[in-house]
Amino acid sequence: MDIISTRSMSKDFLEDIIKSAKKYDSDKDFTSVLKGKILATLFFEPSTRTQFSFQTAMQRLGGKCVGFSSTEGTSVKKGETLMDTIRTISSYVDCIAMRHPKEGAAKLATEVSGVPIVNGGDGSHDHPTQTLLDLYTIRKGLGNFDGLNIGICGDLRYGRTGRPLSIALSNWDVKLHYISPPQLSMDKGTIRHLKDKKIAVKEVMKIEDVIKELDVLYMTRIQRERFPTEEEYLKFKGVYVVDPAMMAKAKERFILMHPLPRIDGITLEVDDDPRAKYFEQARNGVPARMAVLHKAITE
Repeated sequence: MDIISTRSMSKDFLEDIIKSAKKYDSDKDFTSVLKGKILATLFFEPSTRTQFSFQTAMQRLGGKCVGFSSTEGTSVKKGETLMDTIRTISSYVDCIAMRHPKEGAAKLATEVSGVPIVNGGDGSHDHPTQTLLDLYTIRKGLGNFDGLNIGICGDLRYGRTGRPLSIALSNWDVKLHYISPPQLSMDKGTIRHLKDKKIAVKEVMKIEDVIKELDVLYMTRIQRERFPTEEEYLKFKGVYVVDPAMMAKAKERFILMHPLPRIDGITLEVDDDPRAKYFEQARNGVPARMAVLHKAITE
């Protein structure tokens, strides 16, 4: 089973992954689940958490990993096409988890791959396994989705986490609060999709405008690598920062999330607040991706 886009995921699929992630989120031995299987992690751009959690997940399921974390030292540097790379690698392994800077690269890979493709992020388009671990984190922290006020803050235009998370959350009765400058606002197509699904959407420019209402605040990084010029990036660098004073305004039953790296979006002092869940969120990438790999390889 290919796992490429959040838009193709049904509510039943999402609930199944969350349930499986909960099962794998334990100290039990699962090394018989994918024993003898091999995962290739093909990361055409830098990654820490996504790549390492895929590799850890596969090994916890009893499988093995091969792959690369940059194109240096590969035939891509010699001019080999993505299609030829995928054709070749898919003949060696049982599944490919890939990250690529070009939107649509993962979908393109499915056209020639002989094994399942799992999208580990394609440009600013989608990051479905991040969405799945984010959903699992919210479910663990707050118990349900219905009735939640969820704020997504920062770079909503170029970032690849806020859009797919919004689309996935539209399967439940939530209210979404988008916090960004107009130049980095959520694209109109996503907002139209949400309104078609009767999801309430509020757009503001300041965290202070909504912090007291929120059950979840999902911070995102202002991504230098997605901007056309350094000058454009510097206009928005550091525009949103969560510090203890901001956390003091939030509800007692509240969680703060971030896909990391945080760079300058959350101060170090916030780490001691029990409502800060971003490192737990990163850890949740392992059981969530265990659930993903099991489904991708066996179904």
